[in-house]
Amino acid sequence: MATREEVLGIWPEIEWITDAELQQQVLQTWLLAFERSPLQPADLLEIPFTLHVPDCKVSFMAHKRLVVHLAAASAERIGEFMGEAMPLDYNTLIAGAILADVGKLLEYENVGGQVVQSRRGQYLRHPFTGVALAMECGVPDAVCHLIATHAGEGNLVKRSAEAYVVHHADFMTYEPLVKGLVFKN
Repeated sequence: MATREEVLGIWPEIEWITDAELQQQVLQTWLLAFERSPLQPADLLEIPFTLHVPDCKVSFMAHKRLVVHLAAASAERIGEFMGEAMPLDYNTLIAGAILADVGKLLEYENVGGQVVQSRRGQYLRHPFTGVALAMECGVPDAVCHLIATHAGEGNLVKRSAEAYVVHHADFMTYEPLVKGLVFKN
């Protein structure tokens, strides 16, 4: 079972959330996910962020932290150039970006040194299990919406502005890899 310090060690961005209650809910969601997962915090530094890219060299945490940083930078620029035309709730955006893939802790398992989709993951993809974990920890609906809509499942519903930012930060660093669009000179 992971400790608070271990989670904050891999997720220093949790401290970017300025709402103390939301910060605690995000931390609790990760702790609950580790409690129910065969994975440990150190595993996330090694395992691939996706099973859809053969021999993926990008770790879960490298990708997830990149998504959070891209979402935060995008929110900053949107605020600078669009101002009140597209107001974003920074805490919701950061919390949602940090929690977007928390459900993968229930979707993945390590079998003989190989990360594979778990039996649960075959039935319930990570947006579903992620929302369940977050709701159990009292995470507000606006943040759960980002977890639910960050992946392809979100194409079937209306997304909030924060959800669009997180979705695009995630997919601009996923789709070129999964579609083989990264060219080497």
